[in-house]
Amino acid sequence: MKAPQDIILKPVITEKSMDELQKGKYTFKVATDANKSEIKKAVEALFNVKVAKVNTLNCNGKEKRMGRFVGKTSDWKKAIVTLTEDSKTIEFFEGMV
Repeated sequence: MKAPQDIILKPVITEKSMDELQKGKYTFKVATDANKSEIKKAVEALFNVKVAKVNTLNCNGKEKRMGRFVGKTSDWKKAIVTLTEDSKTIEFFEGMV
């Protein structure tokens, strides 16, 4: 089994994800081979919160050009984690609202 730090890679900080914080939804970049149950256990272990549900999205990389050369950014996976009503908030996001 992987360590929670290997599953949750970094938080996603966008305008939409900041608006979702009031609803108890937190967005993270996760490992591409992680499933919903692994993500739930990792978030609960790292932040000591209770997770109600996990939604995942596979985000495809974009093509980028540098002159005549074409490259592609890497594909990644995003997880939107919804906390239960009685759960505390994640402290990392508190100063950003």
